[in-house]
Amino acid sequence: MPQRHDNLFDQVADFSALIAAARRAVKGKRQKPGAATFMANLEKEVVRLERELRAQSYRPGRYTAFQVHDSKTRTVSAAPFRDRVVHHALCAVIDPIFERGFIFDSYANRIGKGTHRAVDRYEAYRDRHDHVLRCDIYRYFPAIDHAILKADLRRRIACERTLWLLDTIVDGSNRQEAVNLYYPGDDLFTPYQRRRGLPIGNLTSQFFANVYLDGLDHFCKEVLRSRGYVRYVDDFALFHDDADVLEDWRTRIGSYLAGRRLSLHPRKTFVAPTRAPTAFLGFVLLPAGDRRLPDENVRRFRNRLRGLRDRYRAGSVGLDEVQRRVSAWIAHAEHANTWRLRQALFRGGLFDPTPAPPFRDGPSGRKRKPDRPPVAAWCGAAPGTTNRGTPVPPTATGTTSKTGTTTPGFALPARPCAGAGMPTGMAGVPKGVQGRS
Repeated sequence: MPQRHDNLFDQVADFSALIAAARRAVKGKRQKPGAATFMANLEKEVVRLERELRAQSYRPGRYTAFQVHDSKTRTVSAAPFRDRVVHHALCAVIDPIFERGFIFDSYANRIGKGTHRAVDRYEAYRDRHDHVLRCDIYRYFPAIDHAILKADLRRRIACERTLWLLDTIVDGSNRQEAVNLYYPGDDLFTPYQRRRGLPIGNLTSQFFANVYLDGLDHFCKEVLRSRGYVRYVDDFALFHDDADVLEDWRTRIGSYLAGRRLSLHPRKTFVAPTRAPTAFLGFVLLPAGDRRLPDENVRRFRNRLRGLRDRYRAGSVGLDEVQRRVSAWIAHAEHANTWRLRQALFRGGLFDPTPAPPFRDGPSGRKRKPDRPPVAAWCGAAPGTTNRGTPVPPTATGTTSKTGTTTPGFALPARPCAGAGMPTGMAGVPKGVQGRS
């Protein structure tokens, strides 16, 4: 039985702790109306929040739910900003307690982990084994059982007031999509009587998701004795040289998860040879060590890029916002072999992956400008049009300076250029360019 911790609540409901939590919660959200209003009256809001917490009269507010169409449609729920402050204050205290018990190869929502390190670890195990068991949990967040989650939290938390706050947050979850599945021992009404589901988007939901599957991690490592195991939220993989062993593990994992009122996804759970290409956490992994971006990922980004271009032209979004959003995608894409893709998308713009020509020494020893204008000063034509005589080298599209260049990039000039929109258009990416490095 793990050690249980008491006397935690005063660390959560402390005025200075709530101030620090508010400053963490507001990062990247200062322009949001709720965050701006709260921060404009920071001390007053924090004092009121502290009083509610200490009097145990605090109640979570109403969630704002919206749908995100990524690889699949998800319902994301945004909590009011004052609730997010409470989430940050709470997780700052209890997260280190549970962190000590998490295994090394759990990579979601943990400091020093993340998707890219999970992919690195997956490739390391893949190169040592012949087969992999890929698993995915069916509708994980909507299926999390509240009673089981609360029992898990009580294994390490003994502070009654902290448990009251945890229960309040769990019980305050908004309604999620129905997952009416039957498990051993259920009667006809059991799936409809048990409360389940956590809102995607909460800091606490991410933490609860790790706590809920921590037992699975230890089951795979300590009971199944799997030497190769990686998990990111509800997507996990086990490695072994014998496919029959993995099939047996699949059955045993299914039985374990049934005790947690969870089920393996029937289509996304399978045994495969490690030498076969596979998709994992936003990358297509090839046996030789190459990584590609899935075509769907590139299509979604191109659509977002066009939307940013149109909003930038309309003046509804600034250059800083465009740079922030595009740079985030580039930071992800750079972990795959995407140099040619990024060149095709951004050639001649702020995000051109081609290094700029170096500054050269002039006759007097002073540095002089490079051979081409600074990237931020480049102008581009509208989508699908041609800039005659644009001095660029041959590219993946096969164009040359002699025939003119069709605008492929996403150039963001420092100021408008005559006859050109801001930012410039983006031509289509050649088929298969995602797979070139």
